[in-house]
Amino acid sequence: MSIIVNLDVMMAKRKISLNELSSKIDITPANLSILKTGKAKAIRFSTLEAICKELNCQPGDILEFQDENETTK
Repeated sequence: MSIIVNLDVMMAKRKISLNELSSKIDITPANLSILKTGKAKAIRFSTLEAICKELNCQPGDILEFQDENETTK
């Protein structure tokens, strides 16, 4: 997959658990876990906005593009 999800990194930096974040942004822990592990196929802008607001970060801090054709450094 070309989009890397760094939600777990931001959560660790902000010292917030999955359950705590899910309750604050009103999303189920199961759905947040799917997003966190990179298994989600899509994310609503409203969800991304809520995550960024709660973690005090930018969307680029959570989502990263990595070209599959590039060699790993």
